Amino acid sequence: MARLRLVFSGSGGQGVITAAIVFAEAAVIHENLTAVQSQSYGPEARGGATRSDVIISDKDIHFPKVTQPNVLVCLTQEAYNKFYPIIRPGGLLLTDTRFVETARKVDARQRELPMYQTVMDQVGKPIVFNICMLGAVIGLTGVIKPASVVKVLETRIPGAFLEMNQKALELGVGLAESLN
Repeated sequence: MARLRLVFSGSGGQGVITAAIVFAEAAVIHENLTAVQSQSYGPEARGGATRSDVIISDKDIHFPKVTQPNVLVCLTQEAYNKFYPIIRPGGLLLTDTRFVETARKVDARQRELPMYQTVMDQVGKPIVFNICMLGAVIGLTGVIKPASVVKVLETRIPGAFLEMNQKALELGVGLAESLN
């Protein structure tokens, strides 16, 4: 597999960093890949643009920071405005239609999905917006299996919330597949 460099960005409190941790853990534990994950907290943890980097590969990874991601996820306008210039040419830029207006042209495949609205319509709780986004990333990249993410979620969240998270993951995968 080619090295995949991802940047998940959004607002503090949206679960962007949690989604990145789950993604990396699923790749390492259940897909036998190598992954590193790092995040930016600082004042961003209270509402500003936050960021988490994930690198996945089948070879050693020597530097944990992503400078030009193959995949850039922006869940807020502020995150989009701050990070859109770093996308690798030909990469994938994923945004949410409710929170981001993609006015700038970038040399990337731009995918705008109604992730938040779908979660609210189908689940009714915004807390799983990040897991829906994770499903969309999986559906668009195919780098790991949704079942691997579910296995990680089983160990990380209380059982009472597992079904809701699984549904959000499936919704995200479904949104991505609707683009193909």
